Amino acid sequence: MANGITMPPTIGIDLGDERSEVCVLGGDGEVQKRFSVATTRAGFEKKLGEIPATRVVVDVGTHSPWVSRWLAAQGHEVIVANARAVRSIAESDRKTDRNDAEQLARLGRADPKLLHPIRHRGEAAQRDRMLLAVRDHLVRTRVSYVLQARGLAKGLGERLPRCKSDAFAQRMRREGTDVFPAMDVLVASVEQLDAHIAELDEKLEALARSTYPETLLLRQVCGVGLLTALAFVLTLEDPLRFARSRTVGSFVGLTVRKRQSGTRDPALRITKAGDQYLRRLLLQCAHYVLTHGPDCDLRRFGEKLIARHGRKKAAVAVARKLAVLLHRLWITGEAYEPLYQAERNALRTAA
Repeated sequence: MANGITMPPTIGIDLGDERSEVCVLGGDGEVQKRFSVATTRAGFEKKLGEIPATRVVVDVGTHSPWVSRWLAAQGHEVIVANARAVRSIAESDRKTDRNDAEQLARLGRADPKLLHPIRHRGEAAQRDRMLLAVRDHLVRTRVSYVLQARGLAKGLGERLPRCKSDAFAQRMRREGTDVFPAMDVLVASVEQLDAHIAELDEKLEALARSTYPETLLLRQVCGVGLLTALAFVLTLEDPLRFARSRTVGSFVGLTVRKRQSGTRDPALRITKAGDQYLRRLLLQCAHYVLTHGPDCDLRRFGEKLIARHGRKKAAVAVARKLAVLLHRLWITGEAYEPLYQAERNALRTAA
């Protein structure tokens, strides 16, 4: 009871792959009950289906997207906590699933902001994004096959011709697949992956045209292709969730960590928070802008930083600025002007 008002119960759920621990705190802050539940829809419906709507705190993980959606559908106020960002949970000397569930409930009862809440994308966006995840896995598998073939050939004193991984199978069919035993199997496997990747590319292109036409706005920027545009839209999902475009750089983990204390403010690396796949794509786009892209504000910005901080840090800064630019284009729907800032500066100078 606070100020004469009885608080509703708060539930903390530590999600496990097979079973999850649940802790129910009463309005007085005392533990009312604890129990475990199978981490399945049937298990949650059986154990939690009849609980009156209240605040429920779950930790982020593989199961948190569908669990949070199911709980919200039951009328609960759902908070998805980033437990790794909460020291009292991540670094506890008495870390158990039961204790974590209670700690989640207590922090959620006190102040949800202490849990650094995470907002999951909707089920439709999650399903569409799985196409990108599968394609990425197939591409990485293809690269591993090509590297294995090159490594085995070197062991026999041979060196396979240089080419990109998506041209490897075709090149080796021309050159011959008898360099070492079973090389034809590797080449055939790469060919199968090529076909699957091409099929997914067609599906992704059709998806972008039919469901996410806003990706065309983002693809105006030189270096931003289908994959980056789709990943950006499906990861952010709702551009209006960000009050300022500048905060998108932090959302994708491209801002520098802070450890300021007194007069000490060391230079640290980027946070690498948020979606790893999108961050990797943005960095690839940044490298393209700096090396092969046409003259534009992004390239000029990066080239200035290269002289002072080196190419690696410059690429990170360009990727961060690119994320902000893409969000701005998405919000405004404006046509992209590659030298917009340069032209404004020139007009200022002339005036």
